[in-house]
Amino acid sequence: MRSCSKKIGIMGGTFNPIHYGHLMIAEDARCFCNLDEVIFIPSGNSYMKEADDILSGELRFHMVKLAISSNEYFICSDIEIKRTGNSYTYETLEELRKHYPEAELYFILGADNLFTIEKWKCSERIFKECSLIAASRGEVDFDSLKKQADSLKKNYQANVILLPERKMDISSTEIRECILNNQSVRYMMPEEVYDYIFERKLYSN
Repeated sequence: MRSCSKKIGIMGGTFNPIHYGHLMIAEDARCFCNLDEVIFIPSGNSYMKEADDILSGELRFHMVKLAISSNEYFICSDIEIKRTGNSYTYETLEELRKHYPEAELYFILGADNLFTIEKWKCSERIFKECSLIAASRGEVDFDSLKKQADSLKKNYQANVILLPERKMDISSTEIRECILNNQSVRYMMPEEVYDYIFERKLYSN
């Protein structure tokens, strides 16, 4: 990593596995906010999720690399999966800030996370380091999302950008359940990721 004046999107997540929903959000954010690049960061040891059904960081990192290989604006970082102990978003952002001291950082997250981010570890440090780009997904009402964004701006001086509404019904949980039940997940993810999962029989047991 090198220091540069850029608008950099940061797309964190378990990516267990990565799918077209993740990629669509990242591309929407890149275009809507005119980002120079988007860094995908597979999570390390998440303190907010059970680890029983989460693949190793190395496998998830490799699937992300396969998924983004055709997009010149997307890159992947393993800074969280290399970190020992729990992974905290504020630590990742502060580490990125050291590498990109002049860059504008934009943390991309789903609408559901916008309602819980205040409870994240040292959330005020997240608001300090970056702007938030929130994508409407699932059943979250856009008016409720707007109200929450206004609340974060008022209480924390957070800069929150809302992407235009787009309904996306794909989830990693659904993909894993379908694989366990021998149901098709083709076209839910890039073909390279699909082939990688089934060649190695991931999520099938």
